[in-house]
Amino acid sequence: MPPLDRFGPAELGRAVVVAVVIVFAVLMKVLAWPLRPDGRGIVEAAAEGVVDAFEILGPTFVKVGQLVASSGLFPKPLADACLRCLDDVPPVPAAKARAVLEEDLGHRVDELFAQFDDTPLAAASVAQVHACVLHDGRHAVVKIQRPGIRHRMLVDLRAAYAGARLLQAFEFFRIANAPAIIRDLYAATMTELNSAVEADRQSRFRDRIGAFGDNKDVTTPEVYWDYCGPRVICMERLYGIPMDRVTADPDSDIDTRLLIRRGVKVWIESVVLHGPFHGDVHAGNLWLLDDGRLALLDFGIVGELPEHWRAILRDLFHATAVDGDFTSVARGIRELGYGNGTDLDDESLGVEVAEALAPLLGRELGELRLSDLIMALIRLGKRWGVASPEEMVLFGKQLGYFERYARALAPGWVLGQDLYLFRNVFPEDIAIGTAESGVSLPD
Repeated sequence: MPPLDRFGPAELGRAVVVAVVIVFAVLMKVLAWPLRPDGRGIVEAAAEGVVDAFEILGPTFVKVGQLVASSGLFPKPLADACLRCLDDVPPVPAAKARAVLEEDLGHRVDELFAQFDDTPLAAASVAQVHACVLHDGRHAVVKIQRPGIRHRMLVDLRAAYAGARLLQAFEFFRIANAPAIIRDLYAATMTELNSAVEADRQSRFRDRIGAFGDNKDVTTPEVYWDYCGPRVICMERLYGIPMDRVTADPDSDIDTRLLIRRGVKVWIESVVLHGPFHGDVHAGNLWLLDDGRLALLDFGIVGELPEHWRAILRDLFHATAVDGDFTSVARGIRELGYGNGTDLDDESLGVEVAEALAPLLGRELGELRLSDLIMALIRLGKRWGVASPEEMVLFGKQLGYFERYARALAPGWVLGQDLYLFRNVFPEDIAIGTAESGVSLPD
């Protein structure tokens, strides 16, 4: 990847534009604040001005807004205002999208496809999706990057990184570690702009869903490699509705509880057994298909934990689902060298881990949330001066998404205590547990 800390004339010019746009947008909202009929405060008005500026400045800053909205690190007025950045952005004209497609694949659109819809199905900050039909009759979609987006986002991120380093002079930005946030966004964006990597991750995830002979009710679109290029991914078209449009209706034929359980099972297996896991399971990327299956879409953001962190997670899952012995988590941290930054002996280390987890484990069973346990482990590592991989934060955020879906579609279900989710992770223990409890697991 090109270096992030390079700062030349292009970055300087862009930094000036960014500063002017943000200051002007915030001032406009603040000056208009006394005239607002809704009675909201001046802080909320300033936050809306920041988001107005993000939308004017384009895709890179829309992604910054998405990060602010979902990270949990920023003040609530700003995070709430940035929810607007999660909406679709205006698409690029069809002629420009066609030009990218034809340049990458070397043929005219009408030679490549029997049908191609110029009106995109969806448009995001990096790419937009068009429906098409292949000459053999297969219905497909093509994900096409916005023209020139790589250079534009690289310049923007370099300018933002320079600004984040300057903002370290302020305590809030120093605590939030603004440069690290931009570095993470940069790494994710540069990877997302490599369509070959995204398509490969999607194909590998799809191939591994059925590794154990089950999970037939969960899928990911098949990639059609003959129609892919550096900025283009062509894949199977799936028909359904986003997860946030699914409701738990007792009169419906849809078992929403089982639907969520199936999706979480596949996702957990990808994290602790297979490697790459979907890193953005918001409702728009998780669909109930017309045939009743669950689909995971859009692999632009994918995480993969190092094996030693996957081992710690397996210990954590084993404790929550099988034996309740969380000391194995502390033991795993010590064995993997993650307690070496302290002067604590093994016993003291175990006490410190227990104290960090006790407020969570003391909750009633129905309130136990794995995402809280994950974030507690991350905070514990920070107390020891040990940085956990950013994928751990990404992992915890995805668990948070699943838990929100569960509250709406599977009330009373406890993710960490469901033996079904870990059937392929701990096959012998789960077989014993189901036999002793008389619980029957879904097919």
